[in-house]
Amino acid sequence: MSRLLAHVLYVLAALVARLPWRGLYGMADVLAKVVLRPSSRESRVTACNLAIAYPHMHPAQREELRQEVLRTTARQLMETLRLWTRPHAENMALIREQHGTELLDAAIATGRGVIIAAPHYGNWELLNQWLALRTPLAILYAPPDSKVGEEFLKRVRADDPVDAGQPPRVTQVRAEAAGVRQLFKRLATGGVLGILPDQQPKQGDGAFGEFFGTQALTMSLLGRLAARSGATVLMAYCERIDSHPSGPGFAVHIEAAPNGVADPDPTIAVTALNAAVERIARRDPSQYQWTYKRYSLRPPGSGEDNPYWPQCY
Repeated sequence: MSRLLAHVLYVLAALVARLPWRGLYGMADVLAKVVLRPSSRESRVTACNLAIAYPHMHPAQREELRQEVLRTTARQLMETLRLWTRPHAENMALIREQHGTELLDAAIATGRGVIIAAPHYGNWELLNQWLALRTPLAILYAPPDSKVGEEFLKRVRADDPVDAGQPPRVTQVRAEAAGVRQLFKRLATGGVLGILPDQQPKQGDGAFGEFFGTQALTMSLLGRLAARSGATVLMAYCERIDSHPSGPGFAVHIEAAPNGVADPDPTIAVTALNAAVERIARRDPSQYQWTYKRYSLRPPGSGEDNPYWPQCY
């Protein structure tokens, strides 16, 4: 039943994605008007996150940024529906620039494995497709609460249907014990992993490190994978560089990660990782995912309250 419902969702997404870009952006702008309301959950969480990350910004400027974040988030959603339901090779036409690809090629050539840390910035789904067309790729994902949602994500992030019958380019790995063992094996054979490093793990599955001036629980798995395997860690993001009515344009960036991300000390590792993510997010804060409750878990013994309670629940 879950697969059937996921298929129905996919068909609906494909129907919406058939609209021209002007129509998709029109739908996104209507959606943005809904979530821009101060009472919406996304609006409240975004306002809270921006107050944490930019405490010295003038309130009027922060409000302007909140509105821009939500408009960009709505457009990113509609862009992604199209990306998920169109041939991946066709989607590559949206990528106007590529920077640092030689770093990726050199890292793969070493045969020691590669870990791609891709923050929630720009359009990470287009980045996944670009990476998978260059190299077989394992993607670590945190399964959603809904089985239907998980089946849907597994379908839209799978190999392009035109590649049916070919060796898989994309392997989706659940973020659980068995999945982690699979990741170590893949790195041992020189494989490439893609990880979204800025999702808050469960308490006990990460370490606290500063992110935009505030301690944030951060996954320590990436650092453990890098330290034990000797794999090269690269930062990657697909930045929106225009939103023309005829279609958006993106630039892929591949950059070296700071050395500290592979430090055996998890606090040092996550602090270095957060600094790299923060630097990317500051390029254009409107393209970062501020609708996520990044700071809900506080350091033990700190006495700090959940900053989202109760206004964002």
